[in-house]
Amino acid sequence: MDTSLFDFDLPQDLIALRPAEPRGTGRMLVVDPAGAWHHASIGDLPRYLNRGDCLAVNDTKVIAARLMGRRARRASGPSTVPKIEVMLHKRLAADRFLAFARPARKLAAGDQLVLGSTLAATVVTRGEGGEIEVGFALSGSALDAAIQREGELPLPPYIVGKRRVDDRDVVDYQTTFASQLGSVAAPTAGLHFTPQLLGELAAAGVECERLTLHVGAGTFLPVTVADTSQHRMHGEWARLTAETADRLNTARAAGGRIVAVGTTSLRTLETAADESGILRTFEGETDIFITPGYRFRAVDVLLTNFHLPRSTLFMLVSAFCGRDRMQAVYAEAIRGNYRFYSYGDACLLFRAP
Repeated sequence: MDTSLFDFDLPQDLIALRPAEPRGTGRMLVVDPAGAWHHASIGDLPRYLNRGDCLAVNDTKVIAARLMGRRARRASGPSTVPKIEVMLHKRLAADRFLAFARPARKLAAGDQLVLGSTLAATVVTRGEGGEIEVGFALSGSALDAAIQREGELPLPPYIVGKRRVDDRDVVDYQTTFASQLGSVAAPTAGLHFTPQLLGELAAAGVECERLTLHVGAGTFLPVTVADTSQHRMHGEWARLTAETADRLNTARAAGGRIVAVGTTSLRTLETAADESGILRTFEGETDIFITPGYRFRAVDVLLTNFHLPRSTLFMLVSAFCGRDRMQAVYAEAIRGNYRFYSYGDACLLFRAP
């Protein structure tokens, strides 16, 4: 499909630089199966769901993936030591990551790096598009602790281009469910949830199940090709346990709906579902790319934030509810001054028949 079909004009002042305060007070635009919309708030979510419905939430936790440092002086060549920014985006082993480096042209395989104050690393390989493989002197939990100490939360470019990361973000950019270290971006629909809202959902008979997808930096990369068939999705590691799959299957068989909290949860579930919509255990890489024409197998309802023009995520919601419908919904959101992107408001989408 022509990627220009997923374009729209967004006023820059609608890009949220901070979340709604307190958490859980954001707005929610509800789109029912017939395509009609209703203005509501996140706190209204329980009244739009039914007893027996089941939320699927992503429990990934954002790491301090942006590391600033220097390349060590080489034995030969220029005596200057360039400053380097390393953005981790995918773990390969206990001591190795794929990362995007800036400026990558200053790096070569074998270069020694010092990231932050003390974290020693080596460039294993340098690929295309600024991507490097980097190996660390530390491993496992010791490396995790060092990254959290030396790095910075990787807020999206449309936020850090306008303000610095600060202590508020350390709390604001993690979901209530965050427990599994590994993401370089938050599963932002989960940012709206509070213990109080979860308690109200439970009282209404709506269960909550956890899965994991570690969001990679590819989520920030724009679609630069003219046709969606030419776009390559970056693989992301995901896990759905057998126990969770069984509980979700049981809920759906009893007439409940599976409500994906965020596109990461939806992509994990659709990856794990067989042709009949039965969820199976899954652990591994997913690069599923959902565009209009895709037949959804597992997810009935989607809670998600408002996404970028021409992004893979706007293509996904267009597949879920119809492209023309979503263009109209986003136009309504813009007219209504809804807040967009990671720290913004949400929409609750019921899948088009």
